[in-house]
Amino acid sequence: MDTIDSEAQQILICMYAVLAGNSILIYDHMATLPEEIAFIWRRPKALSAMLFLLNRYFALLGNICNLVVGFVPISDESCSNYTLYRQLAFVLQAVIVCLIMTIRTYALYGGSRRLLAWMTIIMIALAVAASVGSLGRFSGSTTILPGLGCYETYSAETATRLGLAWLAQLVFELLAFILIMYRICKTRGLLRLFLVTRRSIIDIIFQDGVMYFGAMVLINVPNILTFYSGSVTTRGSLTVLTSCMSVTLISRLMLNLH
Repeated sequence: MDTIDSEAQQILICMYAVLAGNSILIYDHMATLPEEIAFIWRRPKALSAMLFLLNRYFALLGNICNLVVGFVPISDESCSNYTLYRQLAFVLQAVIVCLIMTIRTYALYGGSRRLLAWMTIIMIALAVAASVGSLGRFSGSTTILPGLGCYETYSAETATRLGLAWLAQLVFELLAFILIMYRICKTRGLLRLFLVTRRSIIDIIFQDGVMYFGAMVLINVPNILTFYSGSVTTRGSLTVLTSCMSVTLISRLMLNLH
């Protein structure tokens, strides 16, 4: 009886994490909508603007669908299909975020095609590894819980593969952060690195890049740890929160640049 109560409490905490991530995403969308209209919709649509809109609205619509499906009664077959769709949505959202970081780094390096080629190759390799880890031989176990809808648990083997997908995203974010830090150190000098005034694009890219990477490390590392050291009911419990925070922060970065 105590074990059942403990698992029920863990599942409830996981659901709160899902609601927290979606609340942050939707609130930020509403709070920054005036800036989006002014700096994105009322200006010519460059590649960065198109990626911004794709990142913002794909995540918003996808997470709203997840909320609806996750908290309404559905059949066992629909629940299984939903979990596969959710993993695919996580992969696509991560790819969009990595694309935006690649474009930012490419612009900072003055349009270096060599850098763009190497980052694209690395991103494709990590995306393939993440897709195989997330979708290949997928064996998640789905459960219909009264009052909570569709809930998914993973075996240790499946959780290990899914954790590699999130680890791949963290590795790419680390690569982009190192490249940005190296370029800014080379441009401004190490002694002037932290004399940020936000009067230039370089200042904005540096400060926003540091804040984004620091925040994602604080969020994604616990998320990855749930796959490897969490219980059956808590494995992957922070994926929605991590994904929503990544989308929200990268959208803020793009709005600041525009």
